[in-house]
Amino acid sequence: MSTEIEVQGSAPPMTAVDIRAQVNRIQEVMKTVMQEGQHFGKIPGAGDKPTLLKAGAEKLMMTFRLAPEVEVEPLFLQDAIGYRVKVKLNTFDGRFVGSGVGECSSLEEKYKWRAAVCDEEFEATPVDQRRTKFSKKYGKVDKIKQVRTNPADQANTILKMAKKRALVDATLTCLAASDIFTQDIEDMDPETLGNHGKTNGSASPAKDSGAKPDQGAFHTPDDQYISDPQRKRLFAIARENGVSNDEIKAHLSELGIESSNKLRKDQYEEFIAWIEGRGDAQENGEV
Repeated sequence: MSTEIEVQGSAPPMTAVDIRAQVNRIQEVMKTVMQEGQHFGKIPGAGDKPTLLKAGAEKLMMTFRLAPEVEVEPLFLQDAIGYRVKVKLNTFDGRFVGSGVGECSSLEEKYKWRAAVCDEEFEATPVDQRRTKFSKKYGKVDKIKQVRTNPADQANTILKMAKKRALVDATLTCLAASDIFTQDIEDMDPETLGNHGKTNGSASPAKDSGAKPDQGAFHTPDDQYISDPQRKRLFAIARENGVSNDEIKAHLSELGIESSNKLRKDQYEEFIAWIEGRGDAQENGEV
């Protein structure tokens, strides 16, 4: 049976057998070709449904012989950079299947602020361009001194992220795979997801319950960090894009992360997008 999608209007509607075969094909590709952490992954605290990553969306497009057509629309924002991207998926013979939309801007929390390099930088930054952010993880309160980023420095990263979101959205929509994967959870702030519990309405452990991170209801700290295969993939992508280890270390430091093995899983795809954007900027002579 062909894996090419039959489009309504140019072919008879898919039967229940056809739909089941398509679901089976997706699950077969997940099992035999895709790797967790590289093509899909579960976000700690977000339930059991895996999130489809960009590399996984590309594998599914290859499987079903879909070609993306990308349209980029700049967002005109004050003191910020943003893009809205529409990805149309077509069969290889040019038939339109469906589309997805993704948006990203430097007004998002993770792009708007970065950790100050040192106390001196923090104190030298104008008051309206700095802040102290409080967060709580595993019962411990952290205070992070942050300063505003320069939106222009992140233009390529933001464009890459908008494209990635649109690509994944289009893949999920066209393959009717939203019941297998989710999309936006990986882009959510850990505090929005909840640091300890699930997001499906189940209660989080009481603050003074005495529970420790390794006692069932909590995720251990190691659950939050990327795996060794993910780290190897990160540095392989960096080499392909001409991004040095020193540049990676510097960007990790800007994010307040001491080393690559302390990069959280929910930050992984964003960091990959930064690497690819940095590579594009170098290729175009922008850095």
